[in-house]
Amino acid sequence: MASISAAAKASAAFAHKHELAAAAPTQQRQFASSRNRRARGGCVRAVATPAQAPRAPAATGSVKTPMTTTEKILARASERASLEPGENVWVDVDVLMTHDVCGPGTIGIFKQEFGDDAKVWDREKVVIIPDHYIFTSDERANRNVDILRDFCAEQKIKYFYDIKDLSDFRANPDYKGVCHIALAQEGHCRPGEVLLGTDSHTCNAGAFGQFATGIGNTDAGFVMGTGKALLKVPPTIRFVLDGEMPPFLLAKDLILQIIGEISVSGATYKSMEFVGSTVESLTMEERMTLCNMVIEAGGKNGVVPADATTFKYLEGKTSVEYEPVYSDAQARFVSDYRIDVSKLEPVVAKPHSPDNRALARECKDVKIDRVYIGSCTGGKTEDFLAAAKVFLASGGKVKVPTFLVPATQKVWMDVYGLTGITVPGSGGKTCLQIFEEAGCDTPASPNCGACLGGPRDTYARMNEPTVCVSTTNRNFPGRMGHKEGQIYLASPFTAAASALTGYVADPRDFLV
Repeated sequence: MASISAAAKASAAFAHKHELAAAAPTQQRQFASSRNRRARGGCVRAVATPAQAPRAPAATGSVKTPMTTTEKILARASERASLEPGENVWVDVDVLMTHDVCGPGTIGIFKQEFGDDAKVWDREKVVIIPDHYIFTSDERANRNVDILRDFCAEQKIKYFYDIKDLSDFRANPDYKGVCHIALAQEGHCRPGEVLLGTDSHTCNAGAFGQFATGIGNTDAGFVMGTGKALLKVPPTIRFVLDGEMPPFLLAKDLILQIIGEISVSGATYKSMEFVGSTVESLTMEERMTLCNMVIEAGGKNGVVPADATTFKYLEGKTSVEYEPVYSDAQARFVSDYRIDVSKLEPVVAKPHSPDNRALARECKDVKIDRVYIGSCTGGKTEDFLAAAKVFLASGGKVKVPTFLVPATQKVWMDVYGLTGITVPGSGGKTCLQIFEEAGCDTPASPNCGACLGGPRDTYARMNEPTVCVSTTNRNFPGRMGHKEGQIYLASPFTAAASALTGYVADPRDFLV
């Protein structure tokens, strides 16, 4: 009964209102207009959408047809005045991304359908990023990268982030690391655009107010040759997150809370739009975490309205002009979910599903064998800073092997470089110093690591049926290697706290 009541308490912060439309008069758009976001009569009536003078919100077509952000982006990309959910439209693609796992298959289909001598539709809009199975002696995995390299040389692909010296990733100035974080850091994620990738977590880029989703190799091969894709317009579920973020919570807790509430099929082929004062307070990296895991709820894409935080992040990263769009006040949503974030507690997703939600404190008796901090979901600079904060507060040593895998070369430099970022409140210590003092494992080269399992010699792969607390995004059987392994998905706060105790732990034991 205790666990039931605890779960009920967590759900009490999560209110749901089914509506076919959220109708309200258009209100003046402001960045900090929280009063415009307040619910009246128990449901969300309107959501203030941000605007900046240089980049005023754009309306696609007539105001007579109010649309959501996703609908507006797809309408513009298909040169339509308006769109409705369920319509199938041909859209112009702004960026196509593929990597070493799916790239060879995509290239094979492209050549099969368009000819051996065919050229990609735009060599500056195809981005190819080896990242999954890189630091391995597996010949087939290495051959995949060779195929990418040959194709990019043949096609003169401008954005190929190659790696040749596997013994020292730093000797490869072009190598970046995990595709989803590299796309953001290199300026390929821009508001109002359409970004498609041969990876289900391409939805990560929705944090920038763009339509981003994963596609299969066949579709990608067609896009590679034509620059177009046939997409069905998804309906949108809106999540309004308000309230001050407690100091022991991270975006990973928010998205695990949401997935636990609606299930892994709760947003099947739907857009998940995140708004509210809490979302506006999140950094870009935290917004990426939020959007990254919409696919774990079955979502087609996730999206956060672009605002001053977005524009600031993009400064100096791209010279391509972009035009953000925002949901109209009277846009139609499948349903609204309202969350009072201030009432939430740290959560985990127990084996073997991302929606198997439980409060971290409910799992305190679960003994673990290891902790893994990394991936596109949990291997960003701020994720490592969060983990370092817990280790610093504890001052103790980890009780289980704790593996650290920075997502990209930039993250590695932030965390482990000679001029690495210092941890606030540490007296000038870097993450490297704190991790060494805590007894964490030597950091790995930036890549996807064991998140997808990979070849047996992949760093930190679960080759035995062990129990792991991980900042990754999936905990299906065999996901990180051994099919009998058990994975508890958690935030970097919870992962670090668990490393210090040897059990699934609540980070409040160290942070509050």
